[in-house]
Amino acid sequence: MYNLGDDVGSIKAASTLGEFDMSAHLGSWVVLYFYPKDNTSACTLEARGFSAAKAEFEKEGAYIVGVSRDSVKTHQGFCTRQELCIELISDKEEALCQAFDVIKPKIMYGKQCRGIVRSTFLINPQGKIAHQWRGVKVPGHVEEVLATLRQLKSAG
Repeated sequence: MYNLGDDVGSIKAASTLGEFDMSAHLGSWVVLYFYPKDNTSACTLEARGFSAAKAEFEKEGAYIVGVSRDSVKTHQGFCTRQELCIELISDKEEALCQAFDVIKPKIMYGKQCRGIVRSTFLINPQGKIAHQWRGVKVPGHVEEVLATLRQLKSAG
């Protein structure tokens, strides 16, 4: 399980752009956010928010990538319908979800199930986790991640 300060540079996974390889992003900041499911209201708001702020993050030298257990095909449809311009990783086997400890028991419609707890990780140019948010509420989150990125960059 990854914790603050851990190196995550070896991550590879299927994505909407073919294969995501974290090592290709060494030298840049990476916003890696986990969300429960494509095409649901809060997940759509979050994805649209990160998409809308993509240019601001790029100006700060950061790359945004989302992760859920949906298939690449479902992700591609989600990107098309919502006009998203960010890369989405398919984690059907839950390898990343488990590595980042974002799969938890949840209650949905009165029944217990396992699901992704909305979480975001800010990874520094050396490939280490510089900041993390768990149990994220969508309103204001994208702005908070951008502000934290700017703060960490100016501090170091």
